[in-house]
Amino acid sequence: MLRFYYNLAPNPMKVALLLEELGLPYEAIPVDTRKGEQHDPAFLAVNPNAKLPAIVDGPATIFDSNAILLYLAEKTGRFLPDGGASARGQMLSWLMFVASGVGPFSGQAIHFRHFAPQAAPGDHAYALRRYDFEARRHWRIIDDRLARQRYLLGDGYGIVDMAVWGWGGRVPFIFGGDRGYSEFPHLGRLMAEIDARPAAQRVAALRERHRFKAELDETALRSLYPQIFAPPPA
Repeated sequence: MLRFYYNLAPNPMKVALLLEELGLPYEAIPVDTRKGEQHDPAFLAVNPNAKLPAIVDGPATIFDSNAILLYLAEKTGRFLPDGGASARGQMLSWLMFVASGVGPFSGQAIHFRHFAPQAAPGDHAYALRRYDFEARRHWRIIDDRLARQRYLLGDGYGIVDMAVWGWGGRVPFIFGGDRGYSEFPHLGRLMAEIDARPAAQRVAALRERHRFKAELDETALRSLYPQIFAPPPA
């Protein structure tokens, strides 16, 4: 049976969504990053980068969420666009746009808005401006595209939409406001549609299956942000 290493962050959840959409049997293995379990040798043998998610599917070991989405979709022949090389190229472009832009900039915006330690107010003002700007720019591109068509690649729901859904649920948290999706209404429409799917509801049940550590104490900070405790460069 496929083994799925996960926590509740956006990247594992989009893989969980595809697994549930496909109806593939899998063993969900929680890895609590606030306890430092991602640094255990057994998990590093699966993903030497110590990040979630990862899967082991028989002899195949795959890490990085978008690589897993592509692997599973190609293995099953589902949730991929029709239309040959041209359609596949478009799919790869948008999938990598999420992997290299939407996810990283959204994650950094969250970090500097909510988690980065400050010695004094305003320490991270430039970093927050930069990542907030870039995250917002990327999400506007997504929203503008969804204004013209139902899904990212047209009329068919697929892995690019699932990749967006993983991070899309964090949009209000990314920008630190209570406006919800008012700035990105077409994204909000897509999120509501996917949230209503039975597969997404099964992912919600998965979220309740294991209790992950909530406290952001020193152990969690050392596991997640070891640079905080590293000596300054000489």
